[in-house]
Amino acid sequence: MTIIDFHNHYYPPEYVELIKAGPSAYEVTFDADDNPVLHSPGDYNILVPGHRLLEVRQAEMKAAGVDKHILSFTAPGTTIETPQRSVELSQQVNDRLAQVQREHGMFPALATLPLNAPEACADEMERALTELHLKGVMLFSNADGVALSDKRFWPLYERADALGAVFYIHPTFPVGVEAMEDYMLMPLVGFLADTTLAAASLVFSGVVEQFPNITWVLAHLGGAVPYLAERFDRGYEAFPQCREHISKLPSEYLKDFYYDTVNFDVNALQFALDFAGVDHLVAGSDYPHQIGSMEKMVSSINQLNLSDEDRAAIFGGNAAHLLGL
Repeated sequence: MTIIDFHNHYYPPEYVELIKAGPSAYEVTFDADDNPVLHSPGDYNILVPGHRLLEVRQAEMKAAGVDKHILSFTAPGTTIETPQRSVELSQQVNDRLAQVQREHGMFPALATLPLNAPEACADEMERALTELHLKGVMLFSNADGVALSDKRFWPLYERADALGAVFYIHPTFPVGVEAMEDYMLMPLVGFLADTTLAAASLVFSGVVEQFPNITWVLAHLGGAVPYLAERFDRGYEAFPQCREHISKLPSEYLKDFYYDTVNFDVNALQFALDFAGVDHLVAGSDYPHQIGSMEKMVSSINQLNLSDEDRAAIFGGNAAHLLGL
């Protein structure tokens, strides 16, 4: 059985050097082990060797029994920079991801986009998918506070729809992050709330209906989407503005989304499984972040009461089908 980890993150060493040299909006420090630490509002990432060094990642994958990593960048990515710098860095990150994908069959990759430069997003997406042959795109859940449903992004969705693109929504710091700076509440609460908000806005705004050839994947088991979908349906029934742009219940669109399993509570996984179906869950670990774990990913999926066929689908079959691996 092939295990494909859909949710994990990679920092190209070349990117790290560019950030250290500046200019950059990140504050860069170093921990006691000389790992770079990138500080952003309400969050920080310790760039452990697994973030940066493929040989370390490969060894840890082997130990966990994981066959492939779908590489992606991580929040807040390049959107923390000026728009021009964001475009430049996104291009360089995507070039490096494409090189890794070509040289290592175990590392298919998702592009990153300069969402704070929306006029450049469609061009970079098309370059990444058609010239670099990356397997999909990771979008952050907002662009410096601008919703993904905003009309400025519709040209991106038009071209993505024509390409049948896969969009993976990963959270980034939400509006109001200053209220979440204590106790790591931004990644623990804000991330999940912002993913939920992004998905709901994309559905209610009509983006999902207008661009049916885009496939949507949500990080962290969709935030609270499976739990709140029934409430979204009641909103559709109660409020005219919730019916203005869509022709069916929100849950019907959301059941077509894919959800990664970065929630290692078996009861939560079962709830999402009951909501979206076995064919719409993909394994995810959040490796190598401090809060991630390939071992917990594997263990939690193994604890689900599934047939061998269904377990294999969640572990790798669904991701392989989704990305054409």
